[in-house]
Amino acid sequence: MKRIKKIIQIGMMSGLAAVAGGALVACSNDNSETSNQNSNMKGAFVIIEEVAPGQYKIKDQFPSDETRVVLKDLNGTERILSKEEMDMLIKQEAEKIDNGTSNLTQSNPQMSSGGLSLGETLLASAAGAIIGSWIGSKLFGNQNFLNQQRGAFTNQSAYQRSVNSFNKASTSKASSSSKSGFFKGGLKSSNSGFGS
Repeated sequence: MKRIKKIIQIGMMSGLAAVAGGALVACSNDNSETSNQNSNMKGAFVIIEEVAPGQYKIKDQFPSDETRVVLKDLNGTERILSKEEMDMLIKQEAEKIDNGTSNLTQSNPQMSSGGLSLGETLLASAAGAIIGSWIGSKLFGNQNFLNQQRGAFTNQSAYQRSVNSFNKASTSKASSSSKSGFFKGGLKSSNSGFGS
């Protein structure tokens, strides 16, 4: 009898995980497509380009097993941001959001040369959504942030390419977990994509 109860509990958890996973993929078609695209991803590879002194844009980003951010400066020199640098930039940006001084949350941001600061650009990227998930509630319901996030890319085709790559990865991940069977792997899928 205990085994039957346990099997039923596992089955229910697997079913709930499948429904929740499907809901997350469906959400990516809303106006908050970029903010939700990261919810099923383990990481993101992001290339941020300096477009003017102290002003940055997202050149490209796509799903990855690990989160890495490549920074390309005006001279064309590239380097990978360390986790410490990213954490510090996101923390500084979180303080600006709390103070109401972040360009990401203002309807008419004060930007020169059409770019954002490095911290703002990082937070607008998929990497920022993963690393800075703890401040997501301050941003993802904010229409100004969604507008600035779209404008944080070097061009609209880079933005659309990013959305498509994350949506495709989310869809393939959801379909592969649904093929794993009701009991086999079902418990595993209930942990992936939530709070990671």
